[in-house]
Formats: sequence, C-alpha cells, structure tokens
Amino acid sequence: MIDFRIDRRSGIPTYVQLVVQVKQALRLGDLQVGDRLPTAKDVVGALAINPNTVLKAYKELERDGLVAPRPGLGTFVTKSLAKPGMAENSALRAELSRWVRDAVAAGLERTDIEALVDMELEREFVKSDSSESEGETS
Repeated sequence: MIDFRIDRRSGIPTYVQLVVQVKQALRLGDLQVGDRLPTAKDVVGALAINPNTVLKAYKELERDGLVAPRPGLGTFVTKSLAKPGMAENSALRAELSRWVRDAVAAGLERTDIEALVDMELEREFVKSDSSESEGETS
C-alpha cells in the first residue's frame, strides 16, 4: 500500500503529485503488479482533497497502462516500472539515505540537496550520453 503525501506549497497540481508518487513506488518496487491502490475515499479522508483529484490521477495512471480499475474491488497495479535488480539495491538506498541525513545535518535545505543531486545526475548522464554517441560514430 502507498501512503500519499501532498506538498501544498510546491506549485505542482495535487493530482500530478499523486501520479508521481505512484510511479516512484512502481520504480522502487514498493508497489507491485496486483497491488491495490487506496480507494479514492481513503485518499480523500487522509489528505482532505477533492475526490475528483484522486480520480483524475488514477485515470492518468490508467491511460499510462499502469493501473486498471476493477468495479467494486478497487484500482490495481497492472505494470511495474522497476528495473531488474532494483530490490537488491538496498545498500545503495542505505548509502543515499545516510548521505541525505549528513547533508541535512550540515545545514543544507531540501532545495540545496536537490540542486546537488540534479547537478550530479546531469554530469553522469551527459557523460554517458556523450560516450554512447562517440561509440555510434566510430
């Protein structure tokens, strides 16, 4: 089961936050094929949001082929986004968690940490993309 969180100050529409959280849970293996998403009523009760917001998010996930409604039963995961070996990456997750705690302890705020991570991802993937491009031209 997934516990949704909403950041009302983020400027990101609530339904998009729900979609992103489901996709993240699917990538991390926290949600698996066959798992049931919380009912719209449960999400509304937990987050105090409009039921149509939840339904819009679930509809988008359905359009993406990730979930399917079963009348009278709920909405169920139909596709995983987890890469092979994602579940075995617990050591990486623990190291990342430790790094984030250290960054917070050093006085960095969320936006500072996000900027650092984004910068490193950009460097790594630009480097990877460049290597692949060079290999294609040889």
